Amino acid sequence: MKIALCSTYVPFLYGGARNIVEWLEASLKEAGHAVERIYLPETDDPEFLFQQMAAFRWIDLSAADRIVCFRPQSHLIPHPNKILWFIHHKRLFYDLWDSPYRGFPDDEKHRSLREALHRADSAAFREARKIFTNSKVVSDRLMAFNGVAGEVLYPPVFQPGRFHCRKYGDEIVCIARLEHHKRQHLLVRAMPFTKTPVRLRLCGVGSGNDYPDQLWNLAGELGCRDQILFENRWISEQEKVEILSDCLAAAYIPINEDSYGYPSVEAAHARKAVLTTTDSGGVLELVADGINGLVVEPDAVALAGAMDRLYLDRQEAARMGERAGGRLRDLGISWDHVLKSILG
Repeated sequence: MKIALCSTYVPFLYGGARNIVEWLEASLKEAGHAVERIYLPETDDPEFLFQQMAAFRWIDLSAADRIVCFRPQSHLIPHPNKILWFIHHKRLFYDLWDSPYRGFPDDEKHRSLREALHRADSAAFREARKIFTNSKVVSDRLMAFNGVAGEVLYPPVFQPGRFHCRKYGDEIVCIARLEHHKRQHLLVRAMPFTKTPVRLRLCGVGSGNDYPDQLWNLAGELGCRDQILFENRWISEQEKVEILSDCLAAAYIPINEDSYGYPSVEAAHARKAVLTTTDSGGVLELVADGINGLVVEPDAVALAGAMDRLYLDRQEAARMGERAGGRLRDLGISWDHVLKSILG
């Protein structure tokens, strides 16, 4: 089958939205399919939103037997055999409208843009032969905002067998883009409240230098720089494997995340517990408190207490890590399941 994988991206910004496309591409090719990967640059600037959307409607992919669309607004591309693996809306016009992240006024102009966007999205969703989502959170948003159903299809990581556990060291590691909504600042704020020699390792880059600089300055103000290892760069996949194999546990504490996030699944494959918060959104579909990780309030003291608990009871940390693999199986997180769903 000739399959086109369609998504959008912000130039020079990398993250999980590219991984889901490229890893599916590799799995489809391994299964013998011809695959074309198509990335469309897109900005969230309201002034250019509808020009971009109109351009997507003119794209001709009739040479493909099937197209699979991921990140918005790729779902606007017309095709008689269109499948969506929908990972999130243009969130500033949806669930983040009333949040500090919106960045433009709640006025008549932008409310009109929002209403028009919702109508266009809803119409495009109804063109799809099938809609999958990456989490229950996203399925619930689709139904609430657009009145369409989406079947949850959890995204696996690529070559999960490369992850392993070597030991349970003294580091809580957070591997994610350094962005305010990923909330690494809460982990930094937690460090002065820890009562053990537990350490924190932050790995990733941001869309700019502002937030990474804020984290560094915050650690200086709190006097905890010696407890934190800053890796302000994209670590290699092999480095990631090594770091996860030796860490005590992983932390992933975004605010109301669309899905469980690849860092959580990678940690689970490395048999490491995941520390998250009660408001982390889709992460809670994977992490169950006391089973395969710890779920605490988004508070520095609570996070510090959880870090100390993991440090002081390595046997408990190991038990939760061992149960992480079973949790992945229970949720059907595998490429075999993905291909059966996408190709069905």
